[in-house]
Amino acid sequence: MANMAMAYGQSFAASGKDMVEKKLDHYLSVSKLKYYFAVDTPYVMKKLGLLMFPYAHTDWSLKFDKSEPVAPRYEINAPDLYIPSMAFVTYILLWGYIQGTQNKFNPEQLGMQASSVLGWLLVELFLIVIGTYIIGINAGVKYLDLLSILGYKYVGMIAIGLGLLFFSSFGYFAVLCYSGFSIAFYVVRSLKLLITPDTGASAHGNKRRMYILLAIAGLQPLFMYFLTRSLNIDEEVAVKAS
Repeated sequence: MANMAMAYGQSFAASGKDMVEKKLDHYLSVSKLKYYFAVDTPYVMKKLGLLMFPYAHTDWSLKFDKSEPVAPRYEINAPDLYIPSMAFVTYILLWGYIQGTQNKFNPEQLGMQASSVLGWLLVELFLIVIGTYIIGINAGVKYLDLLSILGYKYVGMIAIGLGLLFFSSFGYFAVLCYSGFSIAFYVVRSLKLLITPDTGASAHGNKRRMYILLAIAGLQPLFMYFLTRSLNIDEEVAVKAS
């Protein structure tokens, strides 16, 4: 009886695992998710440089292999989720460190800050998806592609935190202006081929797609400021005073 129960339990566990994998693959393919983490060290270094200094980059096209996009480690223009994920964790740790230097660190606030930063990213993604749907733009952008591109702002937020740490409020605003414009520039160039219409689209469709592209890019500096303003003591004092 014990052997029969064990065999039944193993069979039930195996069938349950298969069911979970099928459900997960239905909503979010694991194989597709692996694509966004197919990176290596040279790619990460080059991509970080591109995010902070995108102005000299000329070829923004995405290479394909048999109708499938080339993995990020072979294509610097490919979106990935490794850099946004690591940048998110790094920024939260940097936020906690800066809070400690200002004698304001609280372990509970670390989790709250992480939830807030991640939550606003999902809100931003949701608003963009709903906005494109309402306007009637079939942008052709995958949700994970858009999540990746929106998540690159965390790299700029790390730079903003370091600017504040080493150069006080002046460094905060100087790096905010530069990194905010750099990330916005990157978003425009990387999404342009996906959001802008085909040559056969109407002029009205062209304008709508261009507006949504500029809106997405313009949101990046605003969110970067909104999510990092708690780091700057002078800014926080000014907000409370007002």
